[in-house]
Amino acid sequence: MTTNLKDSASLLGSRICHDLISPLGAISNGVELLSMTGAANSPEIKLIEEAVASANARVKFFRVALGAASSGQMLARGELLKLLDGCYGGGRLVVKWGPTADPTRVEAKTAFLALMCLETALPQGGEIVINADRGSWQMQAYGPSVRYDADLWNILTRGGHDDLASSQVQFLLLHDAFQAQALSPLVGHSDSAVSLRY
Repeated sequence: MTTNLKDSASLLGSRICHDLISPLGAISNGVELLSMTGAANSPEIKLIEEAVASANARVKFFRVALGAASSGQMLARGELLKLLDGCYGGGRLVVKWGPTADPTRVEAKTAFLALMCLETALPQGGEIVINADRGSWQMQAYGPSVRYDADLWNILTRGGHDDLASSQVQFLLLHDAFQAQALSPLVGHSDSAVSLRY
């Protein structure tokens, strides 16, 4: 069985996230042991706890968004909501997940990549609403300040970009996900919103 370059990128994402989960878990366990000694009330320990919780949430989110996924795998909605809450709960960006059914791992991966793209349009925060109806996904990003970079969003339909920064790689990965599923994205924007349908 051969592995193409796109599969290799997903496998690499899975490997990195897998390897990071263990040391983060060890740090969490260490902080828990320190709390048993009464040291947990110190501001230093609180800071470490918050940093580890945030890192754990992001790594788990990235594992879905950037890792390997097969169409037969499912992701429980409850687990998905927990991932989103860990990454975005209490922050300046609110994410509302509307679908009530458990998505496939491929659907979740595509939606998370789309979420990462929409996040770039809201530099001052805002709200991203995600809905799905019979296999059709609709997402809207609203905020006080919307940044729409046409060159980046055109990647979703046209492919590669010569000057792509590492912080923008989600656009190329989302393009690849759309191609693999034969999906045609539609992007719209205004002064206060960016929308994505596929």
